[in-house]
Amino acid sequence: MSQHENNLDLLNNLIEKAKKLGADQADAVLVSGTSLSLSQRLGKPESLERSEGQDMGLRVFIGKRQAIVSSSDFNKDSLDELAQRCVDMARVVPEDPHCGLADPDQLATEFPDVDGYDPYEPDEAQLIAWANEAEEAARAVEGVTNSEGAEAGWGRHDVAIAASNGLSHAYSSSGCSISASVLAGEGTGMERDYEYTSAVYAEDLDNPAEVGKKAGEKAVARLNPRKVETQQVPIIYSTRVSNGLLGHLNGAINGNSVARGTSFLKDMMDEKVFSDAITIVDDPHRKRGLRSKPIDGEGLANKKRNIVEQGVLKSWILDLRSARQLGLESTGHAARGTGSPPSPSTTNFYMEAGELSLKELMADIKQGFYVTELIGMGVNGVTGDYSRGAAGFWIENGEIVYPVSELTIAGNLKDMFRNLTPADDLEFKYGTNAPSLRIEGLTVAGQSA
Repeated sequence: MSQHENNLDLLNNLIEKAKKLGADQADAVLVSGTSLSLSQRLGKPESLERSEGQDMGLRVFIGKRQAIVSSSDFNKDSLDELAQRCVDMARVVPEDPHCGLADPDQLATEFPDVDGYDPYEPDEAQLIAWANEAEEAARAVEGVTNSEGAEAGWGRHDVAIAASNGLSHAYSSSGCSISASVLAGEGTGMERDYEYTSAVYAEDLDNPAEVGKKAGEKAVARLNPRKVETQQVPIIYSTRVSNGLLGHLNGAINGNSVARGTSFLKDMMDEKVFSDAITIVDDPHRKRGLRSKPIDGEGLANKKRNIVEQGVLKSWILDLRSARQLGLESTGHAARGTGSPPSPSTTNFYMEAGELSLKELMADIKQGFYVTELIGMGVNGVTGDYSRGAAGFWIENGEIVYPVSELTIAGNLKDMFRNLTPADDLEFKYGTNAPSLRIEGLTVAGQSA
């Protein structure tokens, strides 16, 4: 019997125990994982860690009451106790009219291969080689004066989920990463920057030396930053930070926020939110995607869908509970941990690339701000008001001319979304991705005139 089959057998037995104790329905999830990580600084290893763990969560329903209990102890007596405790809790908690499992006919019947698991497992020597190559390349950049270190890591997770409605499925995922962080300059004039790469398959990682070189060059480029006066100018978000705007969109269209009425987009379904040029996609089946998965956390089929199409908001991000609250159908976006009920979440979430290069996007800007770092989380999800600290580079006559720091960007996300232009430089580097984005008419608060 395979590990997946063992895990599913364990979950189904636990569910049967809960039903015999009085549960009307139940589901359970098991997550086991192994990870290996290496960090070094100035050429010397600082830590080498390997961890292995497993966790199981049981959720039971008695009428419209639900309770969840999790445990990392899988012996029979402990699981018996877990089932009893979960059923006892479900008898006394308040009712939730929207909770409950999927109907059997709602469950997925196909399980696409998302190619989310790389069987290759790097050993300690490989991680050391990756980290060392990255740090050496970073320190070799002229102007780099110190190092915060380099790291390399690998991890694998096995996920199994089962329920009394007939759901029973398991899959594996994996990932590797390399990063480097260095300092440039001296004394109070030092600047720090970093670079990293991550991928499902080790063969898809960027070259470690290139990662280190970029980290060093970025740190040096930030030396001797200037201040600028408060003004309204076009702003370009680099690909390093542009996905943050999609993160704010994600929060606003999350079914829980919409159902509570705490979203600035709660009345904007089928309305124009962006310009005609903008299409935003969620794709759980993207091959080798960092967040790909064959089904959602409640066993429903998931699929690639346009969340925003030609600027029009087409879909909320819904699980079963939020869909029931809104009188809609789940969009297959449930995510599930072992210690909490499912909740809506995107997978591989991205904005499609535009037609202009970054250089073309910048070409007609007389005075502007190219943002490479954002600080703080000054965003009001109810009103869309936006205010975040930022650093990056000043643009004059279409060219980057010098670094700037200690600025604040202010605006409202509704206006920002409507006045947004994407470049053609989309890369799938994170779970949420966007190309470089130009936004008109934002206020950059700097030093007083």
